[in-house]
Amino acid sequence: MKKLTVVQLNDSFPPTIDGVAQVALNYARCIQKSYGKSVVATPWYPDVQDDYGFPVIRYPSANVSQRLGYRAGYPFDPIAVTQIEKHGIDLIHTHCPFVSTVLARVLRYYTGAPVVFTYHTKFEYDIERRVAFSAMRKASVKFLVSQIAACDEVWTVSEGAGQNLRSLGYTGSYRVMENGTDFAKGRAPQQAIDSLSQQYGLNDGLPVFLFVARMVWYKGLRLMLDGLAEAKKRDHAFHAIFVGDGMDRDAIMEYAAQLGLQDDCIFPGAIRDRELLRVYFSRADLFLFTNNYDTSGIVVKEAAACDCPSLLLRGSCAAEGIVHGKNGLLCKEDPQSFADALDVVWNNPEKVTAMGLDAAETVYLSWDDAVERAFDRYQEVLAEHDRTKKHRLPPAGQMFFRGVHAAEKKVRHTRRRYRLVKGKIKRTYHNAGKAVKRKMRDELQKIVDNLNQDLSE
Repeated sequence: MKKLTVVQLNDSFPPTIDGVAQVALNYARCIQKSYGKSVVATPWYPDVQDDYGFPVIRYPSANVSQRLGYRAGYPFDPIAVTQIEKHGIDLIHTHCPFVSTVLARVLRYYTGAPVVFTYHTKFEYDIERRVAFSAMRKASVKFLVSQIAACDEVWTVSEGAGQNLRSLGYTGSYRVMENGTDFAKGRAPQQAIDSLSQQYGLNDGLPVFLFVARMVWYKGLRLMLDGLAEAKKRDHAFHAIFVGDGMDRDAIMEYAAQLGLQDDCIFPGAIRDRELLRVYFSRADLFLFTNNYDTSGIVVKEAAACDCPSLLLRGSCAAEGIVHGKNGLLCKEDPQSFADALDVVWNNPEKVTAMGLDAAETVYLSWDDAVERAFDRYQEVLAEHDRTKKHRLPPAGQMFFRGVHAAEKKVRHTRRRYRLVKGKIKRTYHNAGKAVKRKMRDELQKIVDNLNQDLSE
């Protein structure tokens, strides 16, 4: 098998806690370890040190995290493009249809390497939340689809993700290529599990439920909290741990308190230590992940690695491959159904344990196995791809000054328009001032004439 140099592109990368960032990291690690050379290109973040055993090229970015949750990169940076090109790229793999795919197309132009795109996220949720006007939303979706269609091969992480992509207007072909997990199969050391139980007072024999993801409402958190509240009404006691951070975390904690769950729920925040996170999964009796947003749910495989079954939303992408009562639990998008599914935890805990063991065999997929499948397909893509003659990459300085020249031209044009508008405003005020002065002079003259007339009488 021919070794390749593959560049992984994504709009986020560790230490940012994000599922797709972990995907890009694990693709790069596995390829570097077994299949050739990895390069990663991602937007610059402050105070980040990259030490992964492969080059991470960070290009300029702007802080738009309050609006988008991430930094927005500038994909036309000549220095970054030149640095990536020098590595002799064989294939470009992009994981985000926005800035990263723009950069992928720039790199394809200069290297001739094919572009593989993986569709990870139902972006219409993010567009709906962050774009105010309907016309802009439609334009954003159209741009997203055009970016994806421009790639040489499209992968999705589940069949449901592929159908979602179709619903956005994509008409091309796609191939399902599952994500894996970097967790080794097997539970964390018992000593670490016992220490976690001691820390949070989990030694009372009550079942422990776990959620791990960004703390945003569209991750299904309202349904989970409502379902847990319904279970509590049925006199079921439990502990629920919500690991993660996000823009809705405070509101979620407040809602849990409104439901009377403040003593049942634990919110430890984001956990970046992967081994510690594995301890949380190993301590949990059931993983909760009831949302329609995620297209795959790597966290479901992480739970399965630790013999922990998951409760998922029936018909969701994350529920593909789950058989209710065998290797996991399924519910409808309804608090009553959620609570009904949880009943087995108290009524038949041995069955829940058996489901976790089954999930370890049928749901778990390691990143080594996932990337092996992907790399086999890389080879086929390269064999099918007619690599065109690459365009000459001009020196970084030349690219830079072209950009500066274009920017200066725009600035000059803006200044000219500003001067014209400023002059017009100035003339308008000047003429208005002259008219006011004439009016005041005439009025004063009338007053003086009247006074003179009175004096003469």
